Amino acid sequence: MSKEALLQRLENKTALVGVIGLGYVGLPLAVEFASAGYKVVGVDPLAHKVEQLNRGTSYIPDVPTPRVAELVKAGLLRATTDYEELRKADAVLIAVPTPLLKTKDPDMSYIYNATDSLAPVVHKDMVIVLESTTYPGTTEEVIAPRLAQANGFTIGEDIFIAFSPERVDPGNQKYQTRNTPKVVGGMTPACAEVVVKLYSAAIDRVIPVSSPAAAEMVKLLENTFRAVNIGLVNEMAIMCDKLGVNVWEVIEAASSKPFGFMPFYPGPGLGGHCIPIDPLYLSWKLKSLNYNARFIELASEINTSMPVYVVNKVADALNDDGKAVRGSKIVVLGVAYKKDIDDVRESPALDIIHLLEAKGATVVFHDPYIPSVRLEDRKAQSEELTPALLASADCVVWVTDHTSYDRQFILDHAKLVLDTRNAAKGFKGKARVVGL
Repeated sequence: MSKEALLQRLENKTALVGVIGLGYVGLPLAVEFASAGYKVVGVDPLAHKVEQLNRGTSYIPDVPTPRVAELVKAGLLRATTDYEELRKADAVLIAVPTPLLKTKDPDMSYIYNATDSLAPVVHKDMVIVLESTTYPGTTEEVIAPRLAQANGFTIGEDIFIAFSPERVDPGNQKYQTRNTPKVVGGMTPACAEVVVKLYSAAIDRVIPVSSPAAAEMVKLLENTFRAVNIGLVNEMAIMCDKLGVNVWEVIEAASSKPFGFMPFYPGPGLGGHCIPIDPLYLSWKLKSLNYNARFIELASEINTSMPVYVVNKVADALNDDGKAVRGSKIVVLGVAYKKDIDDVRESPALDIIHLLEAKGATVVFHDPYIPSVRLEDRKAQSEELTPALLASADCVVWVTDHTSYDRQFILDHAKLVLDTRNAAKGFKGKARVVGL
């Protein structure tokens, strides 16, 4: 009767929901479940995050502080560093990071640590869902043995295990956690039934698939699709540059076709947690099956080479002005990996700064969302964007096209701008603008 009892608690919202990992995925998820009327406890190893949340303060831009404060005050949301708090939870969602090692192999340590810490408090009538992006097979090969077999539980009868890929797009004003469809894959039909019931209370549309592996593959297909197409258009930008053609004009004209074409845009490289990383989880898995994921490997090669291409463009642009990179002052506009957010994970700006400094340039940056950033050997502060700063730069490298940037102001005071985002389109000023 465990399934029926759990379904009843989910139905009447007396279930306690736990969320492991209170970052860009976990915190919005916790807030949605709390907003739906469930009591939610979040677990995170970082004490400062826990303290902020328990004060009612959000550290994620997409989650407003007033909303968090209201839920905390109502007793629906709280945070802790102690996994023991999950002993009474009916549902636990695991949303921890899954980065890459320097060898580009998956770093599964966060999933291992979260699962092993959860195992001692797992009990009958509990549903556990992995949300972290990973390779197909993780839920059944890693999560299930650690949580079910180790405790002598039968999956689908005693406990319920599933995978549901996160679909977070920081800064997206239209699609957020509640109205982004949720794919779920349970290990058994009973697991699927329970997890659909769980998410249906907090997410507008839930889409069940046949297995955790299918759900894991859904996420990897989504991000591989983007990575490959961005790799294609980045290479198109390089080819257009060699041919003396404006790649942005080509993309805009191609976008007029009402069928068979979807526009993607080039840039200085890929950033964020998903697109530059997730496809390589799939590539890694396939290598163990003696298969080379050629599209993924080629797209990764092109995308990761873009910061080098940008630095070479800077060198060429400075050379046209009779200057060398060594001894030049470079101002980087934007270090966030995409516009209008405060996230620097995998940002190509960090690679561009490192490469320029390695060539002897003095590099400073400005970002309205990021007051400071940790570089390889130091912590750097965002400079105030003034006419003097722009005028002092031998080259301004426009890496992130934040909406708040005053395009005309920048072009009126800079001497040379390398525009990697087509941000200066439609504006004219004193600056000589070089495109990607």
